[in-house]
Amino acid sequence: MTRPSLALPALLLALAGPALGQGVPGTNSQGSDQGPPAEAGWLPKRVAQLQALDKVTARITVLDANVNQAVTFGTLSITVRACNARPPDEVPDAAAFIEVRDSTAQPSAPPAFRGWMLANAPAAHMLEHPVYDLRILDCR
Repeated sequence: MTRPSLALPALLLALAGPALGQGVPGTNSQGSDQGPPAEAGWLPKRVAQLQALDKVTARITVLDANVNQAVTFGTLSITVRACNARPPDEVPDAAAFIEVRDSTAQPSAPPAFRGWMLANAPAAHMLEHPVYDLRILDCR
């Protein structure tokens, strides 16, 4: 029997490392809530382009979400807390720290999603919801 390959987990960690290492906004070494530090090659942006899918109707909607301003999609309230992109001379990527609340949940319930989403690794951290899917496309 062969051992399972560690290549995929290592690749996901390599792709997500700068963004995932920050954990929660406001905790990076500069004390900023803008996510990955500048020396990691990320540039802070003000608008996140999100793709939302309603699994019931198969409707796909592209949303522009300003940082720290909630947008709605169905019963979801989506707030982008930080949005970062790679410089133009590097491989395109975007990382956004997103909080998602569902209006059908109890007010005291935790968010449906709270964490970093990566454009180049959408399955690394994703919203797990029975009706909706959400992913980050770009930060501008």
